[in-house]
Amino acid sequence: MFDDAAHLAGIAHIEELFQRSAERFAQRTPTPESKDWLDQISTAVRIENQAVAAQLSAIGALFRYRLSQCGETEDWAMDTMAAVAGEVAAGLKISQRLATDRLYAARAMHERLPQTAQVFAAGDIDFHAFTTIVSRTELIVDPDVLARVDERVATNVGRWPSLTRGRLAAKVDAIVARLDIDAVRRREERKVEREIWIGPDGDGLSEIHGSLFSTHAHALDQRLSALAASVCEHDPRTAAQRRADAVAALVAKADRMACTCGRPDCAAGKKPASPVMIHVIASQDTLNGTSDAPAAEISAAGLITPELLTELAVSAKLVPLIHPGYADPEPGYTPSKALADFVRARDLTCRWPGCDVPATACELDHTTPYAKGGKTHAANIKCYCKAHHLLKTFWGWTEKQLADGTLILTSPAGTTHVTTPGSALLFPSLCYAVGGMPAPEADPPPEPCINRTAMMPKRRRTRAKDHQYRITTERNGNRESRLAASGPAPPYEPPPF
Repeated sequence: MFDDAAHLAGIAHIEELFQRSAERFAQRTPTPESKDWLDQISTAVRIENQAVAAQLSAIGALFRYRLSQCGETEDWAMDTMAAVAGEVAAGLKISQRLATDRLYAARAMHERLPQTAQVFAAGDIDFHAFTTIVSRTELIVDPDVLARVDERVATNVGRWPSLTRGRLAAKVDAIVARLDIDAVRRREERKVEREIWIGPDGDGLSEIHGSLFSTHAHALDQRLSALAASVCEHDPRTAAQRRADAVAALVAKADRMACTCGRPDCAAGKKPASPVMIHVIASQDTLNGTSDAPAAEISAAGLITPELLTELAVSAKLVPLIHPGYADPEPGYTPSKALADFVRARDLTCRWPGCDVPATACELDHTTPYAKGGKTHAANIKCYCKAHHLLKTFWGWTEKQLADGTLILTSPAGTTHVTTPGSALLFPSLCYAVGGMPAPEADPPPEPCINRTAMMPKRRRTRAKDHQYRITTERNGNRESRLAASGPAPPYEPPPF
């Protein structure tokens, strides 16, 4: 039974507190300090937007300069765009993919959306808004239509500052639809960009949730990649789509995926998926149980606890990793397995600034070329992914490697970048200086775009042709979907007379 008096007193107390709060809030008046802070916030955001636009403008200028220097390199595996992205990646300490995205946006500012770029340069929109507009107008192929869309977006985008990226995309789509209906990016990205991810399900797709040991998760990751690579080069699916579809092959215990190229001469059936192998580095003390130092997996950023390492060691193949010390250079070009294992364990990833491609997926590169007297020695070998190996070799970069594995890179522009081996923090003993190798003579820096096309791998299709193929495919898909949705045309009947 409630005490009515106490209950009423409690209600009165709460009402009094609300009244006091309302009175205090009503007494609050704008102050010069708060207005000044808000002005500073707004000014800082505008300056930030202008700075990012200036960064992209400089990236675009660098691209046009390199293009004028190097002429036709479109069929090179590392063409001018890839080379400039490599320079940007090294300078900003970001991945090649992120640098390529920025270069793509930079080119769009100059080549596709100059009026919207002016709004960006003024600081009225941010980087995410600009890249959203670039993406939503990508399918427009008629220059006149693109110019009209650019003008309308530039005129109106300043009135949409509070829109989310999704709502901004819808506004841009509405403008595009009025001028080129087949250029509207269809809202079916979740069906197109198939991958194993965490998010809401629907549209006929289901999620896969789970938590695994890191080593098991990365084994699954490698297995999906191996299955995805077992189709031929003409398979129309993206890498992400093939990885998602590889789950079905994995469940069926197949050693390869069914290729969907439809070509009678497809050779994918002769190409089984690669086996999976996980490489873990640990100290002997941790294996013996006398140290709590964590282990590390090559290709992963996370650490492995001693407890998990003990469990893994029961079934794993244990291979001792020996520091070369003062061993003499090895004869021949190809390093021995022991030397290759040491270099990969020391470097952990590609040694290009900002690149995180695992060392196990990298090539071993002689810093001083073997053809120029470079030795096959730990002080002259490091890991490069294929893209950065080609970039260093053919695009005028110079480098120097120290005895502890430190790498000093100099770009064609003369900027210097220093990277240390990935194991330096966790396994510093792997970075002790090695000896036994004579100092190489200094070579003059090569010119960028030197004429070595006979050795440079070639693209099956240039970047421009590949982009045009994707645009045409998506536009055709849009048109077919639109016509299918409208139904078949009614049969023709002549009017009565």
